[in-house]
Amino acid sequence: MATVKIESVRKSFGELEVIKGVSLSIEDREFVVFVGPSGCGKSTLLRLIAGLEEITSGEVFIDGEKMNDVPAAKRGLAMVFQSYALYPHMSVADNMAFSLRLARVSKSERDRKVREAARILQLEPLLGRKPKELSGGQRQRVAIGRAIVRNPKVFLFDEPLSNLDAALRVQMRVELTRLHDDLKATMIYVTHDQVEAMTLADKIVVLQAGIIEQVGSPLELFHHPRNLFVAGFIGSPKMNFISTTVTGVADSRVSVALPGGGALEVPVAAGSLRPQAKVTLGVRPEHVLTAPDASKLQGEVLVVERLGGTTYVHVRVDGGDMLIVQVDGENPVRMHDRVGLGFNTEHCHLFDESGLALTRSARHPLADQKPRDRPGATMA
Repeated sequence: MATVKIESVRKSFGELEVIKGVSLSIEDREFVVFVGPSGCGKSTLLRLIAGLEEITSGEVFIDGEKMNDVPAAKRGLAMVFQSYALYPHMSVADNMAFSLRLARVSKSERDRKVREAARILQLEPLLGRKPKELSGGQRQRVAIGRAIVRNPKVFLFDEPLSNLDAALRVQMRVELTRLHDDLKATMIYVTHDQVEAMTLADKIVVLQAGIIEQVGSPLELFHHPRNLFVAGFIGSPKMNFISTTVTGVADSRVSVALPGGGALEVPVAAGSLRPQAKVTLGVRPEHVLTAPDASKLQGEVLVVERLGGTTYVHVRVDGGDMLIVQVDGENPVRMHDRVGLGFNTEHCHLFDESGLALTRSARHPLADQKPRDRPGATMA
């Protein structure tokens, strides 16, 4: 059993408050990812859980036991940092066993735990090497192995893949997913990379300016962003946004104006919206359609990004908005072509003037996949 619960936690550095009354529940064996832009407070929140920073107010519980006054070394946690922090004069085996030696664990038990961690991480042929003889990915696995041998209640990862190249990051994401399945451990992972968050997490916590914007599974956040910030942060490339106005409302649909004089009906509940209200239309690149005679929008292709099986086309539509369109990799579109654009309206989003998402109508194909409104999380 390894649960983590934080209640109304705040953290200030002098007059600057960086964590603003966050509450969150993390269940046993969950892989939870804290994600958000630089300066949002995700690493600080992780350090508060670890006991590396003192809480200004609020409470932290691990397995139901209050941890506010428990030192970091006695919380039963293991942390993996962005820096590998390996001892250069020690072998891989000695680096992994170092904390156990400090704890006066017997040599036979140390060797057993190191061999088991090496087996899990596929480091067995490297146990006799020094860190300088390892690649970046191998060094990071040694740092993770150093955490595994301690048999912690919870693993904490603070942007552990940031120093690796793109190919190694992909490989390490796969290894971390496999490791979580093998160990059946509770893991909390911090990253600014939303692709890492989407591919690793059971549950994502999106933070901005010291508050939780939304909590949910990767697909919940992708299909049901609570507000403009989450919609723009989750997804790569990011969601397209068009500032517009309401032209008509019905019980289950809202009509909005498009640049160039067209209109679009979006299947969302109107709520208190009235004609002429300012709203933002959101649509992901894969839900923008191209057609020579499309009547919704016309525009000029400014950039074409060919990635093999997929191509991203950047189109400046008449009216000035820039949209990213995902098309098949074999699409012959070229720079400066004129293209027509349409939308898969069933996958469009509307956000009111305050930036909150409007609820999908009951007839929407994704309406039965109800988003949890910040499950397990609140803020003051």
